[in-house]
Amino acid sequence: MRFAYVMDPLERLLPDKDTTFAIVRAAQARGHEALHVEPRDLFVEGGDLYAYASRLSLSRDPPHHALGPREAIKVAETQGVLIRKDPPFDQAYLYATLLLERVRNRTTLVNDPRGLREANEKLYTLHFSRHTPMTWVGANRDAIVSFMSAVGGRAVIKPLDGAGGAGVMRLSEGDKNNRCIIDLLTREGTSAVLVQEYLEDVVRGDKRVLLLDGRILGAINRVPREDDLRSNIHVGGRVEPCRVTARERDVVEDIAPRLRADGLVFVGLDFIGERLTEINVTSPTGIQELSKHEGRDVAADVVEWLEKKAEELRPVLRSIPAG
Repeated sequence: MRFAYVMDPLERLLPDKDTTFAIVRAAQARGHEALHVEPRDLFVEGGDLYAYASRLSLSRDPPHHALGPREAIKVAETQGVLIRKDPPFDQAYLYATLLLERVRNRTTLVNDPRGLREANEKLYTLHFSRHTPMTWVGANRDAIVSFMSAVGGRAVIKPLDGAGGAGVMRLSEGDKNNRCIIDLLTREGTSAVLVQEYLEDVVRGDKRVLLLDGRILGAINRVPREDDLRSNIHVGGRVEPCRVTARERDVVEDIAPRLRADGLVFVGLDFIGERLTEINVTSPTGIQELSKHEGRDVAADVVEWLEKKAEELRPVLRSIPAG
C-alpha cells in the first residue's frame, strides 16, 4: 500500500522521538510505501487533488532518511493520508484541510480534516468540562485575575494556538508579573487564552494516553524538570512508564463516541491527577516512548488499522462509476 504523510520538512524531526517516524518505519517493515508531502505540495487540477510527493525511506542509522525525486501523485490513489503537520494550526494548515476534503471517502484520512478544524487542542476539552479542571476562556485581564483568585490563587494560562508547552505559564496571586504575562498572551486584551486551575499533581507528571479509534494503546507519564512547570518531552520532561487508571478509562469511554463522530482516530489525551487537560489531535506524539516501555512496536497497531480501513474502502471504490 501507499500512504502519504502530510508533514513538516524532515530536518525538523527527531528520529528517536517523533511518532511519524515510528509509523513510517512500522509501515515500511510491512512492505508499504511512504510518500512525504508538505502542505504546500497539495494542489487541485481538474477538480481533483494532487500532491508533489517524494518517496521516503527511513533507517535507524544516520542520516536516518532518504527522499526520492518529487513527482505529482493523485492523492485519492493512495490507501491513506496521515496528516502529521505539527501545530500551529495556521492559515496554511487550514487550507490544507480544506484541500483534503477533495478525497473524502476515496482514501482513509487520519485525522479527519473536519475533525481537525473542529478540535482546537485547547478548546475541544470544553465539550467534556465534567472531566477537566475549572477553566476560563477569554481575553479580559481583570476577569482572568478574578478567576485565578477564585480557584485558590494559582492558575495556568495557555495560548490557544500553542503546542509543546509554548507560552504555558503559571499565575500566582501576589506576583507582580501576572498582569504582564496576561497582557503578553492576550496581546493586550485582543486575543483569547485558556486559563485553568493549577493542579498540584502536575509535579508527579502529566500523563499522555494514546488512543486509536477510541481504543487505548497505552500511556506514558511525563515528569517536569524541577526548574520548569512544563512536562513536555522536548523541553526536558522525563518519561516514565505508567498505567491508565480506572478513572481515566471511564473518561476515555465517555468521550470516545464524540472522537469517533469527529473522525479523530489517532489522539493523545493529557491527564494531570486524572483530570483531562488537553486533547491532542493535530500531531500527537509519544508512541516511541510508549513502545520502549511496552517492549513492542505500538506503531504497528496504527499501520494494521490503516490496512484494515483500506481493505474496507476498496469494494466501495470499485462500486463508484468511473467519471
